[in-house]
Order: sequence, then structure tokens, then C-alpha cells
Amino acid sequence: MTVEIIGTESLGVRSLCCLVTTGKRRIVIDPGLALGYFRHGLLPHPCQIVVGARVRQRIIDALSQATDVIFSHLHGDHVPLAHANPYQLSIDHLPPDIRRLTCWSKAPEDLSPRMQQRFHDLADLFGKLPVAEGCCQGPLTFSEAVPHGMPNSPFGNLMMSRIDMGNKIFVHASDIQLLDATTVRRIIEWQPDIVLAAGPPIYLGALTAEQRGRAWNSALHLCDNVDVVILDHHLMRCEEGAYWLDALGERAGKRVYCAADYMNRPRWLLEARRSQLYRLIPVPAGWHEQYAIGQADAEPYFDEAVLEST
Repeated sequence: MTVEIIGTESLGVRSLCCLVTTGKRRIVIDPGLALGYFRHGLLPHPCQIVVGARVRQRIIDALSQATDVIFSHLHGDHVPLAHANPYQLSIDHLPPDIRRLTCWSKAPEDLSPRMQQRFHDLADLFGKLPVAEGCCQGPLTFSEAVPHGMPNSPFGNLMMSRIDMGNKIFVHASDIQLLDATTVRRIIEWQPDIVLAAGPPIYLGALTAEQRGRAWNSALHLCDNVDVVILDHHLMRCEEGAYWLDALGERAGKRVYCAADYMNRPRWLLEARRSQLYRLIPVPAGWHEQYAIGQADAEPYFDEAVLEST
């Protein structure tokens, strides 16, 4: 009975992918990743690209052994894509026997046309894509639609997942960002032992002081009611997110984890440190164009010592 977090911002990529093993079920949640196409005016550094390729392969390996796959919503860092950029997970990368998996998905009705097309792309890939919102089957329970951040968010809604692992209850709360108190109450009503959720996007200047306070209070409420709280994704797209997380732990009087902490890995906030990477390991002009057509290799730029020092 295990929770393996495969990809998140603290592990070097935009993602919230994990593998949950319980009994004979191996459940992959949100098998997608991205690198943030532009940040600080820069394309992903080759070091990021190497890490992204490794995470992508781990997702593919997890899917090759999985029994179930869950799609909380259809954003490009959470699902494989028919038209992926070089830094995402393409449908073409997936195992050839992918149709054997049992699928669980958010409903397409409240999606933008672009997200609806992604739903139909995945339905074509898997043969069908059953809507799971509000459903319960064996160890799996799925929420009704909840906001992607604030209520009435332009980013739409998503579906949370509860998995009964026998000895523990795990909840994957995807991109809730802790900005809707009703959503946080729903999580607590599920009585989880472990929660993996997206923290607030404090890297965005548009996040107001009121929203920051709301997210902080919601995080404390989770910490008061859940043994293991893991916050990552949007939160860890800036250095401030790591300080926010550590301050939350001090205030809550317990350890609050990011995914890297939980997996006993170093915190690789590579998107936040993109400018530093370019300074430490320069990249020649035109390199990304060459990489996109398969004529440049990112591996020579990978330096783990640099990643550990940034």
C-alpha cells in the first residue's frame, strides 16, 4: 500500500502525477507534465528538459504496469496530449496496450472547446473515457466537480479522488490551490490520512492578499485535520513557495511536505531557478529550435551538482 509521487514542481516539472498501489490495483493519477513554456522570458533550460524526459519515462513506466488511470481535469500538465510540445507527454509516447486500463475522468460538459477536444482525444485513445464525477467503485471515490482555484474560475473545474488503501485513506486534490473553503471541507469530510494537493499560486502577481490569506487558513485547517499534508504544484513555482511551506509547518506545529520532501528527494525548483540555470550553464542561440527537430541533445547540459547548488 504505497503512494509514489512521480512528478511535481519540487521534483523539477509542472505536474501532479502519482502512482497509488493498493491490493492488486495500481492507480496512476494525472499522467501528464509540462515545463512552463516561457518563464522569465526564457524557454526551458536543457537541465529541466533532461529532468522532464526522466519524469516522462517514469510516467510511461507507471502506465505500463497500471490497472487504472484517473484524469482530474484536462490541462496539459495533467494529461497526455495529441498535440504536445517537446516538453510535454504525447499520446504517441504511451504504451501500445494502453486501452487495457480502466479509466476515470472528469466530465467534459463544463469544459472549453479546447479541453473538450482533449477529452475526445483521450476517449479515442482508450476506446472510451467514462465520467467518474460523484461515482464510487471499490476503493475509489470521486468528488463532484470542484473549482480549479477560486469559485467560477476561468480555468474551470476538476475532480478530486479518494482511495481507500486499507490501512490509510489517500486524497488527490489536484489544482484546488486551497482557494475554496467548501472544497477543503469536502476533503476533510473524506477523513483522509494523506492529502496531495496544489498549493496557492503565489508566484502570480494577480493573487490578492485576501486570496493568500484564504489559502493560508485553508492549509492550516487541513493540517489540523490530516496527518500527512503534501502541498506542491503551483505553490512551488517560486522560491517564496518553499518559504511559505516551511512557515506553514512552523505555524501548524508539524511537518508539512512538498512532494520532494515526501519522496526523500532534494527540492529541485527548476522553473523558479531557470534564470540561474542559464547563468550557470549557458545555452547557445537556436538550441531549442534544433532540439525540437531532434538535432540537439540536452544530456550534455545536465549537471546534478549545479542543480543541488542552485
